[in-house]
Amino acid sequence: MPGIPKLSLVEGAFDELATELATYLDTLKGEGSKVAADITPFLADPEQAEEEDNKKETDKDAVLKKLVTASSVLNNAPERELQAAYNLLIHLISQSEDPDTYLPPVCKYLTSPMNTSTHNGTGIALGILGTLFNTIQPDDETRYHVLLAIVDLIKGSGNFETLQPQLKNLDSWIEEWELEPNQARKLYLAISQAAAATNESQESYTYLVKALRTLQETASSPEARDLSLRALKMALQHEKHFDFQDLTALDSIQALRKSDETWGELLEIFSDQVYDDLQEFKEVNDSFITENGLDEDVLDRKMRLLTLASLAAQSADTRTLPYSRISKSLNIPSEDIEMWVIDCIRSGLVEGKLSQQKQEFLIHRCTHRTFGEKQWREVASRLETWKSSLVNVLAVIRQQKEEFFKEKEAELAGPEARGGQGYRRQRNFIEVE
Repeated sequence: MPGIPKLSLVEGAFDELATELATYLDTLKGEGSKVAADITPFLADPEQAEEEDNKKETDKDAVLKKLVTASSVLNNAPERELQAAYNLLIHLISQSEDPDTYLPPVCKYLTSPMNTSTHNGTGIALGILGTLFNTIQPDDETRYHVLLAIVDLIKGSGNFETLQPQLKNLDSWIEEWELEPNQARKLYLAISQAAAATNESQESYTYLVKALRTLQETASSPEARDLSLRALKMALQHEKHFDFQDLTALDSIQALRKSDETWGELLEIFSDQVYDDLQEFKEVNDSFITENGLDEDVLDRKMRLLTLASLAAQSADTRTLPYSRISKSLNIPSEDIEMWVIDCIRSGLVEGKLSQQKQEFLIHRCTHRTFGEKQWREVASRLETWKSSLVNVLAVIRQQKEEFFKEKEAELAGPEARGGQGYRRQRNFIEVE
């Protein structure tokens, strides 16, 4: 595994810089601290440097163990000295043959409170971790541990927008680092929690589903069940989440349907059924929704919108949906119909035009809640229609091409032939139109 490239900000020999940092740590720790004295036996002896046979090599690992252990006190350093001190520590660690041994504790220190900088401590720590992340080779798994620390800091600070632009690289990073499924899951869950801390519910849900996908081989495990329930609750409660096929395709969700039949029934209703089915579910399971912390009003509203989308899909042939049918299916008064249709359009489930005169909704586009055999047949039928239309267009083009060449031949043959051919071409054009 590649080491960490040297930081260009720090110059000097390892022994000299290690002694400098140890002395600084002693200053922070106060009277009685012996960090500098503790590392001295492991440093090269300058008096013997010229005697090749007796030359003593620096034991870098022994020095680093003591420096890293003592460096927890750096969080008590003055704000103006924090970044320089940590940069020096990171530079020393970069000279180890196995920097992975020392970086996890440093990341832990950086995610702890900066005692002398309550306002700017998080920003300083993020800056240090960002520098560390960018100096590590792209395919080095050490980056994974640093990124976890960064996400942990962001979760505590509620500053998720600083992480969002980098998330487009996450899947390629995970591939480069060759992470195990449990490591990838830990990272996805950390990002999901950081997003949830700033009310980025859609981002939180997205990374929770990614975490679930790492459990496909252990879909029936307790962890898979817990995460599946959490994802299902988020999907149900999110006011703008209407597509449940991303969940139903997961093995862990299929396992949940068997182990928790009531949850499976509720998922089935939101995947493929209508508002009346939800009301029947609530009658049979009268306390289920409240006991599980679900908002009944949110569920009713979402189910009405999904029902309207289903009605539009069922009316795709006629392209019209009567107000009376909407009112009955959604169990709403007639004066609220247009409001619900407008809300459905805003949600992106349907497109169309309201006709107050005809008391109907003219459908331009609708969303299919499930895409199964019936929908594939519909796609095949439309493709066949387009194919037939294209065949007819090609036939007309070929005919006109032939007529064009005949006209050219007639021009070469003489005025009489050209006149007669021109008449036939004109007649052909009239016939085509």
